[in-house]
Amino acid sequence: MVPSLQLKANAKARVLRGHPWVFGNEVRELLPEALDGEAVACRDPSGRFLGTGIYNSRSQIVWRRLSRQRVELDESLLRAALTRARDRRREAGGAVPEICRLVWSESDDLPGVVADRYGDTLVLQTQTLAMERRLETLLRLLDELFQPAEIIVRNDAPVRRLEGLPLEVRTRSGNPWAPRWLRIDGLEYWLDLQGGQKTGFYLDQRAQHSALARQVARLKAERGGEVRLLDAFCNQGPFALQAAKAGATLVRGVDDAADAVAQARRNAERNGLAAEFLCANVFDYFTAHRDETWDVIVLDPPPFAKSRAALGGAMRGYKEINLRALRQLAAGGILATYSCSHHVQEPDFRAMLAEAAADAKRHVQVREFCHQPPDHPVLVTMPESEYLRGCILRVE
Repeated sequence: MVPSLQLKANAKARVLRGHPWVFGNEVRELLPEALDGEAVACRDPSGRFLGTGIYNSRSQIVWRRLSRQRVELDESLLRAALTRARDRRREAGGAVPEICRLVWSESDDLPGVVADRYGDTLVLQTQTLAMERRLETLLRLLDELFQPAEIIVRNDAPVRRLEGLPLEVRTRSGNPWAPRWLRIDGLEYWLDLQGGQKTGFYLDQRAQHSALARQVARLKAERGGEVRLLDAFCNQGPFALQAAKAGATLVRGVDDAADAVAQARRNAERNGLAAEFLCANVFDYFTAHRDETWDVIVLDPPPFAKSRAALGGAMRGYKEINLRALRQLAAGGILATYSCSHHVQEPDFRAMLAEAAADAKRHVQVREFCHQPPDHPVLVTMPESEYLRGCILRVE
């Protein structure tokens, strides 16, 4: 008989409303440690079967659903889930994009598995004990389904420590992956997939890079002259570079990571685009340059709210940086502003923007509401699977 976790009586566990997680304080008792990393059933207080999931007594999240059915966590299940993930990402003509997220954890029925595709190279992360134990099977299946030249295992995310897992970075072949130029959305970027930040590039913002470029081109057509753009928290510069390509006449990026700024400069030179990049704290930059006026400002900060406890301070930070940007926009200017903190929900983000607009005494209209792209699918019963939200605003 398959071992089962059972929820406490009168439990208000979110799994009863479709969420795929169960926390340790929601169950009657934990199962033996010998079952860590294996598939077990979960049942409600009355004993009704809720699904099969992966178990880890050392994690706060002791159970993550694999299926609402009785299933085995074997090669067949992993192959089926990876195949479904691949098929969801097929474009017209049946091809999977050369640059995309291939697997997005629970949203693709593979809790803790994240895989990105960069041409002939895949980047894989396993962030749960169960999937770590099946890493070699996952590597073999990804090789079978996509025939990559290399698979880079980027298991250096701190979240692995919550599952009792060590941090490591390696390639499947055992050979180092040499950094190289890769073309993404019409521009070339120098990517270090093995040693760089995250898995090499912020794939979730690609659609927003293009959306901003359209706004720049539109604004330039309306004005017939100069368009000045500030890209705050610019990282490697994709917003700034796409804006320069679209016709922005003065482009400046600011970030406090010296390596990112150096890379942004290198990317601009490679693509023959006029853009300058400064290494500075963005809040300090706005304070020191409060008299500057911009036609377009991009705010794409790192997550301010890394936990629910940090949400209050994060919202103050989001409001302050958006207030400073609103005050420095020219009439008719564009603010593209984002949050990548899943703790910041849509109503919170919009309320923050409303407060900032009121304090800045600016008439602000929404041109576009922004979310993560389809290759980062959102599970409607799991708010944590949606983390990227934003707005493109016109400021009068």
